[in-house]
Amino acid sequence: MLNKVPMTLQGAEKLKAELKRRKTEDRSRIVEAISVARDHGDLSENAEYHAAKEQQSFNEGRIQEIETALANAEIIDTSRIRSTKVVFGAQVRVVDEKTDTESVYRIVGEDEADLEQGMISITSPMARGMIGKEEGDTIEVRAPGGVHRYEILSIRF
Repeated sequence: MLNKVPMTLQGAEKLKAELKRRKTEDRSRIVEAISVARDHGDLSENAEYHAAKEQQSFNEGRIQEIETALANAEIIDTSRIRSTKVVFGAQVRVVDEKTDTESVYRIVGEDEADLEQGMISITSPMARGMIGKEEGDTIEVRAPGGVHRYEILSIRF
């Protein structure tokens, strides 16, 4: 039996919407593309057919990934969390002590992580360093470029 993996309520809703789209819209579009490509004759040299079958394989694989992620998820409504410490779901503003650069990160589940959106996985070195800390605390994060020190400026939910 697998351990449950934390996921925000928003992350679960986003995955459910993607799952619904892939099962309804994408599946029917791909089946139609396969049908049209079949009508073009010899399948062994039919690039459209092979491309559509590849799309179908990718789509079905992604559907399985999403279903597994949702089945293994412990969905957490972060709007109900009240804490002065960094915990799952927190939005944390930090400053790099070396460069004086401020960043904001939200700690989310692995399937929700998107660094461009400032959403980092709870299993990332940055998130692991922040968990349990409070405003004003300093953390050290080991990265490929060396150790970085950050001060936690604020924690929000």
